[in-house]
Amino acid sequence: MNLYGWIIYNGYLQGDKFRDFAEWIKYDAAKQKIETTIYKNSELLSLLSSDVLTLLSAKKIIWPDFVIFADKDIYLAKQLELLGVRVFNSAEAIAASDDKIVSYQLLAANKLPVPKTVVAPKAFHRLKYNPIDDYSEAIKMLGFPMIVKEAFGSFGEQVHLVHSKDELAEIIYQLQGHPFMLQEFIAESSGKDVRLQVVGDEVVAAMARSSESDFRANVTAGGKMHVYHPTTAEKQIAVAASKTLGTDFTGIDLLHDGHEKPIICEINSNAHIRNMFDCTGVDVGDFIIDYIRKTLK
Repeated sequence: MNLYGWIIYNGYLQGDKFRDFAEWIKYDAAKQKIETTIYKNSELLSLLSSDVLTLLSAKKIIWPDFVIFADKDIYLAKQLELLGVRVFNSAEAIAASDDKIVSYQLLAANKLPVPKTVVAPKAFHRLKYNPIDDYSEAIKMLGFPMIVKEAFGSFGEQVHLVHSKDELAEIIYQLQGHPFMLQEFIAESSGKDVRLQVVGDEVVAAMARSSESDFRANVTAGGKMHVYHPTTAEKQIAVAASKTLGTDFTGIDLLHDGHEKPIICEINSNAHIRNMFDCTGVDVGDFIIDYIRKTLK
């Protein structure tokens, strides 16, 4: 069976890492004799009406057997699915992992370990007054320091560590109109986390990340990385988390409390794999392509 696929990334994001991911996957697909074409999402505009559901460029393209969706443009992913194309990861899985509030809700509903979390009530715009008093019970339960995390964000940039009620009031005021949550601060994992890369039912690679200058361990923010050998329990949690959100492949970030109990910090449906390769020597792309080939077979 000769397969042909697309690899889609976002054409509007700055930097080379998104194109780099696409090129990496294309190379790994070629190793398994699978031809692919790389597209920016901006090259594949969705067209829909009561009479037609397609892409504007439909007449100029060769339709794929599958798409590897290295983006968060869930509307395009959904359009492709409606057109009968198998998308890895699915639009629903991308949406669930992209919205961290939804992620935590699904994980908690499935009894998986997550930090204590209080979801901020929805506000449609910034209020003329500061609603800090609405959070009195949350402050009592979580205490300080605590984490304020926006529902949408990448590379740790929308995660804030606050140490006082005044700091919290300022952050809450700034975030009015944006979905966010308050979370307990896992002090034992400050500046440390573990990334487990899941493909299908398997953890295929893992690394530990650490930062001496930041409570976040993201390599993008200056964190260091080294090979990590996850426990059986950590692998089981990572695979269960991936299945809960419906991802075919994903990066699961774990924290550890004072008892070394793993706690899910974040799920990344579009986790970049170059850092994992640089750290471990494991080419996650090989596993992704093999998984797709076996799934479509």
